[in-house]
Amino acid sequence: MYKINHDKALNILEIENSENKVYGKIHLSSGASLQELTLNGHGIIKDLSPLTYANTYASSILFPFANRIKDGIYSFNDKEFQFEINQKEENNALHGLVYNKTFQIIDQETHHDSASILLEYNETELPIGFPYTYTIQLKYIFTSNHLSLEVSVKNTDTKAFPFTLGWHPYFLSDNLFNSSLDFESTEKIVLGERNITTGVEDFELNKAFNIEDKQLDDCWILDSNEVTFNTPKYQLTITSSAGNNFLQVYTPPKLNTIAIEPTTGVSNSFNNHIGLQVLDANDTYNINWSLKIK
Repeated sequence: MYKINHDKALNILEIENSENKVYGKIHLSSGASLQELTLNGHGIIKDLSPLTYANTYASSILFPFANRIKDGIYSFNDKEFQFEINQKEENNALHGLVYNKTFQIIDQETHHDSASILLEYNETELPIGFPYTYTIQLKYIFTSNHLSLEVSVKNTDTKAFPFTLGWHPYFLSDNLFNSSLDFESTEKIVLGERNITTGVEDFELNKAFNIEDKQLDDCWILDSNEVTFNTPKYQLTITSSAGNNFLQVYTPPKLNTIAIEPTTGVSNSFNNHIGLQVLDANDTYNINWSLKIK
């Protein structure tokens, strides 16, 4: 049987099953980010301490843009907008606007073989650089070997707005050097100064991408909706329901940890339009990301 505990003092949700093989910890006041995850007895997402959430954006939902906006400036419908600069060292806007928002619990269910939680943030103000209202819902579904994250964004404004979406989880391997990634791609994003997209180049991958001692902050255009993370102890398949998918991979300054980020766009997407979509007033966009462990 599954159970859900809400620590109201810390505003944290903990999800676990009676066999102690599934565990999740969601920080509601940090964008409803999933800070810990165990599936089938394997710890795959762990606290990144001493690295802080403010620096890692660990497991945050990236909306209305994934990655960076150069100088925080973009144009839409012949108007120029300026996001706040929250990456001072590179003078970029980084990872959107909901990573630090507090989500409310809308619904929760526990069953013998699963648990689900529906969370919501309702933007009623007009954020700096993004003067639109919207509602974003996250539905986490836990089973013994699977996590489903359903994201729903509704444009509650009277005007259309541009957007991309992403998810920023960090995964743990007991030996990252001997771990690898399987994915299909023939194109890689070229990143220039300040990690801003400058173009696209051909990419050839004939076998698994071995991580070894590579220092990664790279992005690929995917030819499928599936990425597999192979470690010595478990294999994790990450699947997206989106039609166009991108893969951002980053190795932080923490041993045996790697960010594997499914996104629908790339850095500076509001200006280069790679992956950029437009959500009309009163319309809703839905995406599902899932993790399945073998």
